[in-house]
Amino acid sequence: MKIILGSHSPRRRKILEEMGYKFEVMSPNIDEKAIRFDDPKKLTLTLAKAKAEALKTKIFEPSILITSDLVVVWEGKILEKPENEKELREFLQGYNLHPAETIGAIVVTNTKTGKQVEAIDTAKVHFNPFSEEDIQEIIKDGKAFDFAGGFYVEGDLWAKHINKIEGTKYSALGLSKNLVEKLISEVIQ
Repeated sequence: MKIILGSHSPRRRKILEEMGYKFEVMSPNIDEKAIRFDDPKKLTLTLAKAKAEALKTKIFEPSILITSDLVVVWEGKILEKPENEKELREFLQGYNLHPAETIGAIVVTNTKTGKQVEAIDTAKVHFNPFSEEDIQEIIKDGKAFDFAGGFYVEGDLWAKHINKIEGTKYSALGLSKNLVEKLISEVIQ
């Protein structure tokens, strides 16, 4: 059966490629800011389901549709993508005090049967302290502005900053390989 990744995220695309899947990519193009909840689990699950709903009407052959969403929580507060250098600096300085938690939701839908399954996946990311030079390097690099919470867990720049991840790297990236496999098997049955 055809597999469709309902995301324009290059990280999620890379994860499915690493898993050996052949798939098509479709962007759900929903207004994520219009969906808001204080509970990060409810927020990510609602967004992942909204992405699936938006795409189901555009899929015309039996397919397995994978949608997901991820937020970063620090000290009980949901952190979005940093809007400016000041906010990114605040995020990174905060990580010197406490780890960040990623909360992700994955929704897998069989478009032929209508069966849909979902799961929440979390990881806790502990950082080595960020010096002022580290912060300047991250700001200059600019990629952190594209990620919720202002960080990512891949690449040379971040290798020295990640102390440990409770959970998996893929959970922190928003698409756990094991969870995707499990959910796909559930909708195919």
